[in-house]
Amino acid sequence: MSSDRDCTAFLQWALPLRDLRWPGFRKVRRQVCKRLKRRMEELGLVDFVAYRARLEADPSEWCVFDDCCHITISRFFRDRGVFEVLRQRVLPDIATRARSERRTARIWSAGCASGEEPYTLKILWDFEVANSYPEVPLSIVATDVDEAMLKRAQSACFEATSLHELPPYLIEKAFDQVGSLFCVRRQHREGLEFLHQDLRSKAPTLHFDLILCRYVAFTYFAQPLQRQVLARLTDQLLPNGYLVIGTHEQLPDAGIALTPLAGAPQIFTKVGDSMASRSS
Repeated sequence: MSSDRDCTAFLQWALPLRDLRWPGFRKVRRQVCKRLKRRMEELGLVDFVAYRARLEADPSEWCVFDDCCHITISRFFRDRGVFEVLRQRVLPDIATRARSERRTARIWSAGCASGEEPYTLKILWDFEVANSYPEVPLSIVATDVDEAMLKRAQSACFEATSLHELPPYLIEKAFDQVGSLFCVRRQHREGLEFLHQDLRSKAPTLHFDLILCRYVAFTYFAQPLQRQVLARLTDQLLPNGYLVIGTHEQLPDAGIALTPLAGAPQIFTKVGDSMASRSS
């Protein structure tokens, strides 16, 4: 029977070959190792040495390995302090700018997992922003590499444990309870689009006022890939747009003009003031 040490050694070999980094997986390795052991049983392999040989002999198996490495921790209002800043400062600023430019406000949730993040944003917009900016429509694009997670997101129904950090008044106003599940009411699903995309190689072909990329690229990706993803995210931000990363994440040194928001070090603004670019 393969041990935790065996799996750790295997991951330290395999992850860099997929542009992933071991330190990001250290705390979640048991989740990944459990999936890998299940896969090894399916293949009739006795240990990680045999699975490494399988990967070296069969390149198509790397896709299965990738699937085993998807980390899907997600809940509403995750990192409540960040969402309070978004509610109080960022979303109203985006709405003001979109109104002055007579356009749709656009948000991208990159690595949305089962959808709690984009639904949180839509609910906050509907209850905290829309009344003051009724003429500004909101479009949210949510992407993830895991098709099973996207199907769950599209169902818009969640266990109560996913809502623990959401303010109670929003739960009461934005959800219908169906058995043990809490389902987002239909009006708070409008304007959301879920896309199956791998952040390592693909992105929506739009420009955004706000991009959230939390607990994906800057936790699990290797540094060179982090820099590539950061460059792509920044290119797709409108001037003066916002980028949000995870509470314990840091951006790689890539020489990109992003400034931390005062009092919110996880939120960055893109330097720029081109009105023409923002309306693209």
